[in-house]
Amino acid sequence: MRLKASILIVEDEASQQAVLVYNLTSAGYEAVQATDGHDALRLIDEKLPDLILLDWMLPGVSGIEICRQLKVRKDTQAVPIIMLSARSEEVDKVRSLETGADDYLQKPYGIQELLARIKLQLKRVRPATTGAELRHRDLRMDTAAQRLWRADREIALGPREFALLLALIERPGKVFDRGALLDQVWEQDLDVETRTVDVHIARLRKALMQFGADTMIRTVRGTGYALD
Repeated sequence: MRLKASILIVEDEASQQAVLVYNLTSAGYEAVQATDGHDALRLIDEKLPDLILLDWMLPGVSGIEICRQLKVRKDTQAVPIIMLSARSEEVDKVRSLETGADDYLQKPYGIQELLARIKLQLKRVRPATTGAELRHRDLRMDTAAQRLWRADREIALGPREFALLLALIERPGKVFDRGALLDQVWEQDLDVETRTVDVHIARLRKALMQFGADTMIRTVRGTGYALD
């Protein structure tokens, strides 16, 4: 399970790219780089990032247009976008936010402020990447220590089962198809079949029910699973 947040930096100035990559990797993030809008869209289609740092002034397609496109796409609209811009007029900030950007930071900015804003956005959409404790009904997960409790009784899980539950608990109610769970839990292991997800879900259900409680995990026929 990928606990290191992936951040896509869309910036055409090499010096700015270098500063951002250095500081993001030093802070424990995975930094992915794009130098223009077309490159950014290609990378997003290949692998969805957890957050996007998007420069307004880009060659070809502007940052504001990239933001608009991403926020109308169902698969990308929930990805936080922090717009970075040298434009200082209030109307530019308003336009950015109205287009769908989740935050706006004017250049030059302090790196500590940027990191704080990144953490705030990630805590909202992917709290596990910030080391936050996750709760759902009577479940409590310590993501840093990889420990789980149900009704204050600790449950031992294997790493795959823990990763599956983590994916589900971050977005309760969301239906994950087996392919999506494979991508999140097994990542680059291309030899794993979708049937493997079913096997590990069965093990996870058994662990969650060992004290006589309900499973919580709902099977959506023909699709996948959701945490109720």
